[in-house]
Amino acid sequence: MKNQDYFEELPYEKFLKYGADTLSEAELLAIIIRTGTEGESALNLANKILHIPGHPNGLLGLHYGSIDDFLKIKGIGQVKAVKLKCIAELSKRLSETERKTSIQMDKPETVASYYMERLRHRQREVVLLVMTDNKNRLLSDCVISEGTVNASLMSAREIFLTALQNKAVSILLLHNHPSGDPTPSISDIQITKKIAEASKLVDVPLIDHIIIGDNRYISFKEKGYL
Repeated sequence: MKNQDYFEELPYEKFLKYGADTLSEAELLAIIIRTGTEGESALNLANKILHIPGHPNGLLGLHYGSIDDFLKIKGIGQVKAVKLKCIAELSKRLSETERKTSIQMDKPETVASYYMERLRHRQREVVLLVMTDNKNRLLSDCVISEGTVNASLMSAREIFLTALQNKAVSILLLHNHPSGDPTPSISDIQITKKIAEASKLVDVPLIDHIIIGDNRYISFKEKGYL
């Protein structure tokens, strides 16, 4: 067991002596924000960041929190607020990059897992076009449209122009439901069927459309809509 000094040391010194894996989320965050404010240490400030009212506690709150949310915390200015959002974005991209080199888009649960953290936090509907090669490996993806809180628009013309430019052999569509419920609307089903029909004409098949909710998803392929 480590001595009492271990628990009293500042996060930076504790990191140097014992390593990053010994630090709490608040201590790691305190090292990044570096300074506190008058009467408030960086560690206390980090704890406030991780417990913003109305958002999930812990690091997940960095995804949900906005710049304005962070600026409401005394001691957080624009520079620190931007750093916090950059941390959230980097963590998301790191998670995606680690899996991207070997991921195959042939199973709905694999696709949903890969994109879950990227989409489930969005407050507006975002439609992603996912392009794959002849072995169902991910070539690239891009945002096709970004709608209001409860609606999005998909352009078949833009979808297939983008797919052909990227030499896609097949495509998938993904979009999120900010409500957290991934149940497809009638409009979702109708638009998907139109795009599926168009995909046959250009010989770039639509192999699935997945709706992301809050840690849930629905696959049109699994549900028999495609």
